Amino acid sequence: MNAMRVLLVDEDAERAALLKLALRESGYTVSLHVGSTANLPARVREIEPDVIIIDRESPDRDTLEHVCSVTRDQPRPIVFFTQDGDRATIQAAVRAGVSAYVVGGMSAERVRPILDVAMARFDEFQAMRQELDKTKLSLAERKQIERAKGIVMKSRGVDEEEAYVLLRKLAMERNQRLAQVAENVIAMAELLTYHWFSPLPPG
Repeated sequence: MNAMRVLLVDEDAERAALLKLALRESGYTVSLHVGSTANLPARVREIEPDVIIIDRESPDRDTLEHVCSVTRDQPRPIVFFTQDGDRATIQAAVRAGVSAYVVGGMSAERVRPILDVAMARFDEFQAMRQELDKTKLSLAERKQIERAKGIVMKSRGVDEEEAYVLLRKLAMERNQRLAQVAENVIAMAELLTYHWFSPLPPG
């Protein structure tokens, strides 16, 4: 099994050296070490790490914005080692997407369990997020199908059940999903009811 790749962010070279050693002893490979979170999204795209570790005294606004960008576009488990135990700061870090926020000293024996917990939390959150996205999509598709049924009922003079059968038949004939057919029906209805105005003649 390949060692898990780490992107380490730490401006303190001596502290970073200790953390690198602890990571190696825990079976991780530090693929890249940088001193700040500037260009963090680009760094993540470059090396595609399995986990991101940020070690600094306190997360500032810029750091949290960079973390938020990664969470939005290239989600990864993110572990923050810090000395700042302020409640508002912790809440801001969690909102930005930090999987584990660790206050206090870091020892070699703590690294592995902390990263294991962070990655488990990340996986659980991603699963919940995907399920939520699927639910939202399903709800939006149902609304489209209902709207398309209304259009078919009105244009064909049929009841709701017949309208649904017609939509489903069209989906089968076109080898499309029912939601896609519904979207096409709605788009066509909007096109046909659009008011086209010709420009007035000059003069």
